[in-house]
Amino acid sequence: MAQNQLLLEVKNLVTEFKTDDGFTRAVNDISFTLNRGETIGIVGESGSGKSVTSLSIMRLIPNPPGRIVSGEILFHKRDGSVVDLTKLSEDEMRQYRGNEIAMIFQEPMTSLNPVFTCGDQVMEAIQLHQKTTKQQAKEITLKMFEKVKLPNPQRILDAYPHQLSGGQKQRVMIAMAMSCNPSILIADEPTTALDVTVQATILDLMAKLKGEIESSVVFITHDLGVIAEVADRVLVMYKGKIVEQGSVLDIFSNPKHPYTKSLLACRPPLGIRLSKLPTVVDFMTENAAGEIVETNISVKDAINAVVISEEETLARRKRVLSGKPILQLKNLQTWFPTNKTFLGKVTDYVKAVDDVTFDVYEGETLGLVGESGCGKTTLGRTILRLVPAHGGEVVFDGKNILSLDNRDMKEMREHMQIIFQDPYSSLNPRITIGSAIMEPMSVHGIYSNEKERKEKVIDLLGKVNMKPEFFNRYPHEFSGGQRQRICIARALALNPKFIICDESVSALDVSVQAQVLNLLIKLREEFKFTYIFISHDLSVVKFMSDRMVVMNKGKVEEMGISDDIYNNPQREYTQKLIAAIPKGELGDIRRRIEAERAGMN
Repeated sequence: MAQNQLLLEVKNLVTEFKTDDGFTRAVNDISFTLNRGETIGIVGESGSGKSVTSLSIMRLIPNPPGRIVSGEILFHKRDGSVVDLTKLSEDEMRQYRGNEIAMIFQEPMTSLNPVFTCGDQVMEAIQLHQKTTKQQAKEITLKMFEKVKLPNPQRILDAYPHQLSGGQKQRVMIAMAMSCNPSILIADEPTTALDVTVQATILDLMAKLKGEIESSVVFITHDLGVIAEVADRVLVMYKGKIVEQGSVLDIFSNPKHPYTKSLLACRPPLGIRLSKLPTVVDFMTENAAGEIVETNISVKDAINAVVISEEETLARRKRVLSGKPILQLKNLQTWFPTNKTFLGKVTDYVKAVDDVTFDVYEGETLGLVGESGCGKTTLGRTILRLVPAHGGEVVFDGKNILSLDNRDMKEMREHMQIIFQDPYSSLNPRITIGSAIMEPMSVHGIYSNEKERKEKVIDLLGKVNMKPEFFNRYPHEFSGGQRQRICIARALALNPKFIICDESVSALDVSVQAQVLNLLIKLREEFKFTYIFISHDLSVVKFMSDRMVVMNKGKVEEMGISDDIYNNPQREYTQKLIAAIPKGELGDIRRRIEAERAGMN
């Protein structure tokens, strides 16, 4: 490698944080390089150190409690000189941050200032680094908004962050990061919470802009499927260390480390049916000394061990669909008023759920899939009467619940539960998780005293693989995956017949997601639950569901057996959703690499 190809060298970097128990090394002696024009992917679970690595490069580690303890971060400037970013003062670092090295953060809503317009925030970055007038900065901002394909750039210029969708906010963040033509763009989970179609658009956009400004990219994610779409090289991080690195083709075709194998295996496959997803424990465990003990199983063998035959799939489908519907939706409508006259008369509506009709069979998992704004979450909440319906019927166990009074509806809620998307806001931070799970039992008068309820809660914690001693802990003491399990335990507290899972794994790491999905399947088999599983991720829905409903703009676009819809989608909208799924297949990776090489020649 010629020295002038190097753009960034990270050497023996150690970053640690002070905690109540002492110092924790979030990044532990890692080294890697980034070349000009290259995209490296850093992959790993939450807590692996990947985001702390990016914040260390940007010198954004909050001190206290964090600090860069040792190591070098060498930036090779365009004039051939080299500067160690760890040695710069804050004022000196400001000349590089946003100008030479820019960052797109994971959550655009918290990254954008809610009290300033989107235009003002991008213009501020341009004026700071490019010394332009306000008018020049405005013109550059409008051009950047056009480049990132924001609709009506002039409107977005004057809009506040809360007035934009998630995908639009992320594009504003990309425009801001790209506005100064940085040498390095760090993208920290930039597509995690986005629909697959919006994600595909954002990935294409970043690749195009990278080529235009000749930038190098550090792309951080927990999803190897996304890495397969964008990266030249891959670094796999586990507990603060880089456990494996290599070309994207090598990592996907011949992973060496058991943790890398587990990340590849735990993504829901599209072409086959599995009884459960492989997880990290299938490939490795840790002994008392914290050392990794390998099981020496390959990705292929781990997947083959849980493949369901076509006969088993057909037998389950026949058993479920030959029963009776537990839920029937008949011409269901949920409309929200958008315009009113001076006297308060509604003149216009948004039809979030528009004349939806389908049945859900007892013991079935029905997948509900579509982009953000298609109406799937509103439909789920309307079924449970958390949102008022405008018209139609919701018949559960033979009763139209839309016509029930409050007392009868309270009794019905024993049998119908929901697991929300965000376990952070679903749990009250002021009460222990034991109290949170006991609360619905007390409200519905289940069990005769607190002692019996506590015993039931401890039993439920065991069902979701949580320890009895967690009973008196608070939500902030748990990880996202653990909190989601607590929400599942709370949903089970009333022994419901029917559970709606509303994007309940969309914000989780792929390995934690696999554990939660396996748990939901295990509980379905044990308790004979009926699920409606809502997600924008078609691969997850296909893994979980017997049948699938595809929603678009409040209406049912397509409905049928999950495998049939994936293998032979009838509608253009469904075809677009399937095409946007990052598949991570070797053939696709090879074709992308060949196309990129051809484009360079």
